[in-house]
Amino acid sequence: MKILTCPAQLQRLEEILRKSLPLALPVFGAVLNINRGNPGQYEILVDKWPEFGAVLARPSGEVPVNDGYWNTQTAFYRDLGAYRVLVETPGCLPWDAAFTLIGLQDGVTTVSQDLAGKKGVELDIVEYYSYWHPDPSTMPEPRPAPGVRLGSLSPSHVDLLNDTWPYGGNARSRRYLAELLRRFPQVCLQDSSGKPVAWVLTDHFGTGTHSYTLPEHRRHGHMQVALTVAAQRAHARGFPTFGHTALRNQPMQQLQELLGNQRLPGICSYILHNPSLDRDGP
Repeated sequence: MKILTCPAQLQRLEEILRKSLPLALPVFGAVLNINRGNPGQYEILVDKWPEFGAVLARPSGEVPVNDGYWNTQTAFYRDLGAYRVLVETPGCLPWDAAFTLIGLQDGVTTVSQDLAGKKGVELDIVEYYSYWHPDPSTMPEPRPAPGVRLGSLSPSHVDLLNDTWPYGGNARSRRYLAELLRRFPQVCLQDSSGKPVAWVLTDHFGTGTHSYTLPEHRRHGHMQVALTVAAQRAHARGFPTFGHTALRNQPMQQLQELLGNQRLPGICSYILHNPSLDRDGP
């Protein structure tokens, strides 16, 4: 196991992962963020360098043992055996803590299930479809509805975000969303009084996340505008445009296709390890 700390190595990894899109999307997004100031304070592990078979992006430093939101990691492998060896290496994954592992490849889930069974670790797996847009510059120019303008979210909106996020509603999710607001780009549509009506956040991996329109403002095309603006801004920064959609959320799936996003083959899994440890606390 090797932690890449040299800027030249990380730049080279970015170039290599670009050729493995879209399956490498979350890891690629993490590397992009690291190479552009590392706002999320992440680090990259590989099984070996330079001929690596597996890559893992994880938070650097210590994280709370009870916070599966902040302790989120993502993996990509070119060789499943190499990936298994990497995550079995002591110190690679915090098996005694709550942590979430994101994988676009089936093998990531399979390895977690195998190792969790051996270690007596519980798993909670949530599955999504993943979408990405190969060229957001081809998307039509967004046109906000009358009385709606582009704005931005502020720290004062964190409770609104926490209350409307399906995975929120607790102190850990509130802290996580506050950090996303502070560290990463977001798009917000506001009404004439400046109140948010729809928004899209971005996470450590460059993923579009917590895309939401307030119920009283739905069916006016606000989310289409927000997603388009978010995609174009990400593209302008050199980031890919991608996100995950719940398997039963057909309206969002239809919107993704309307915008020209392509659904990736297979399923994206969010694998929460040790869910019983994922609880409020210091």
